[in-house]
Amino acid sequence: MTLSPPLKACAKMEGLPPEALGQVAAFFQALSEPTRLQILNLLRQHERNVGELAQLCGYTSANVSRHLALLTAHGLVERQSRGTSVFYRIADESIYALCDLVCDRIARRLDEKAHERALFVQVAARPRAQGAAANARLARRKP
Repeated sequence: MTLSPPLKACAKMEGLPPEALGQVAAFFQALSEPTRLQILNLLRQHERNVGELAQLCGYTSANVSRHLALLTAHGLVERQSRGTSVFYRIADESIYALCDLVCDRIARRLDEKAHERALFVQVAARPRAQGAAANARLARRKP
């Protein structure tokens, strides 16, 4: 009996049943913790063991291990034992494309808000400047 290779699915969120949406939500929950994002960033450079990650993150090895277990459970990182050490690496580099997409979106929103704020400040400052000029003219007229 020959086993066929696994299907390479390209599922879209649209039309997924609630059970599948639950899996999508759980995946995003795995990315919803800053420490886990920090770990993913550190693994972007190269594989590391728990001790290295803990030192670089400033957390205990036990804390980092819990985060790594969750990231592993969701297929974001892989672990490999070498002697007495376990090394972690990214399981699928496309996670960085997703994270970069989100970061880009946040940056664009902040730029839009900064532009809107600048327009508001510019408009709000105009009446004050006009009022100050009028007050200066009145002050010059008074004997």
